[in-house]
Amino acid sequence: MKQSWDGKDLRDMFAAGSNWLEKSVAEVNAINVFPVPDGDTGTNMLLTLRSVIEEADRATDATVGVMAKAMAHGALLGARGNSGVILAQIFRGMAKGFDGKAQFNGTDWAAALVQAAKTAREGLSNPVEGTILTVIGDAAGTGQQYADKHPDDLVAIIDETVKEARESVARTPTLLPVLMEAGVVDAGGQGLYILMDGALRYLKGELEDLQFRKPQMVSANITATTNVHVISSDEEEAYGYCTNFLLEGTDLDPEKIRRKLEDRGQSLVVAGDETAVRVHIHSYDPGGILAYATTLGTLHQIQIQNMDDQHVGFKEMQRQKAMPMEIAVVAVAFGAGMIKLYESLGAVVVKGGQTMNPSVKEILAAVEAVEPDKVILLPNNKNIILTASQIKELTRKSVEVIPTRTMPQGITALMVFNYESTLEENIQSMTDAVKSVKTVEVTTAARSTQIHGLKIKEGQAIGIIDDTELVAAGDDVQDVFLRSLDKGGVSAVEMITIYYGADLQAAQAEEVVRGLKEKYPGKQIELVSGGQPHYFYIVSLE
Repeated sequence: MKQSWDGKDLRDMFAAGSNWLEKSVAEVNAINVFPVPDGDTGTNMLLTLRSVIEEADRATDATVGVMAKAMAHGALLGARGNSGVILAQIFRGMAKGFDGKAQFNGTDWAAALVQAAKTAREGLSNPVEGTILTVIGDAAGTGQQYADKHPDDLVAIIDETVKEARESVARTPTLLPVLMEAGVVDAGGQGLYILMDGALRYLKGELEDLQFRKPQMVSANITATTNVHVISSDEEEAYGYCTNFLLEGTDLDPEKIRRKLEDRGQSLVVAGDETAVRVHIHSYDPGGILAYATTLGTLHQIQIQNMDDQHVGFKEMQRQKAMPMEIAVVAVAFGAGMIKLYESLGAVVVKGGQTMNPSVKEILAAVEAVEPDKVILLPNNKNIILTASQIKELTRKSVEVIPTRTMPQGITALMVFNYESTLEENIQSMTDAVKSVKTVEVTTAARSTQIHGLKIKEGQAIGIIDDTELVAAGDDVQDVFLRSLDKGGVSAVEMITIYYGADLQAAQAEEVVRGLKEKYPGKQIELVSGGQPHYFYIVSLE
């Protein structure tokens, strides 16, 4: 394990964390709770992070000091909403902590996180406990304590900060009455924990989890109660307009701007430096605030949202969230790793596939067992498509079959499935996604034959594309594998996901992957233990 990291490592950590958060944006949005119905927290954090990574990608200096400064600038320019501006302050604090450094170790990280927590709190006119501020503060404090004892172990230090962030998120309802009443945690804290958890998983090399799994949301460690006084509907405070803008100028003074705006609204966050300042405030008079800001410089990215309308939308979202899940996905799959993967993506699995096609009765039983009345079927094999199609006539439920011919096609379809979309919308998006996948499979010939001039002997390895086209045969499995990839157009794709079977050792598959990475250095290559019988490799090309 290396002892120091540079700016590229910092960028890649947060890029992974951003992608991890993206998978749970809807869930983070859904826990926004009155009295701060301030847009969609998850969406705002994600858009802010995208700006962070875009700015980092433009940095030409890989030293951590320069990279952190670029990321902070990107956060400032792209900050959205209350959570986004606080996130910008966190990145600004980290940049201060890394200033002038070429690389960073565990001690540097812990110190930068402490500075991030301090800067984030300083950016608010009225810091509230039980929010993202508490979570970053708790995580930073724990990280600093662990770093004092284990100064060189960055992964272990971040591991401790992530654990504490999770615990801190779970405690937020005990600090904020409105969260206690609703029985939920703070949305901004939840988003920060997921971001940090994704960065940690990247450092640990848990790329399979990052690609195929979703973050686990933190639940409140209390139960909803009515023993705490919370603002009633008659007492609800009107919030006017959520106003958010970027001010650019010269010799700007963020602290002076904060003092000037403190009495003009609520939830004030001011972040920036002498050339650019991001302002977020809830006010009845957004015009007056903008008029003041224009005397200081030029305004950009002006966003003004009616908070009352937003709260009505929030209540409707909460009502919809409380409704039971309306659509289930039933998929046919085989191989311990494959089945586990499908289940982690939310599918109910019917075991079967090549050499073990499930019956109509088995698939029907799975359809009837799920609670929703709307079901999407993924047969994942050309020989099972017709069988799956019979289910529609045998159940009162609304069943739709997406004619996936391979398990990678089914995985890609599941990756775009959205519980909040209609059945028709999901069918369309999942069908479109399947079209982008090409599958290469390497198995063993069951008999000798000749197809399209290709002579095959029983027991040889054979390569098949999309379960229809036999493209290679030979005695050497790895050679057939590579030739099949070439026939499948591997040079033109961006992502290669390799599921290795039960008859291969991990070391064998890893050796193949190393060769592919050397041959195709610009491509994203993932290796997953599929555990499938009969098939040495099943490969997804996208």
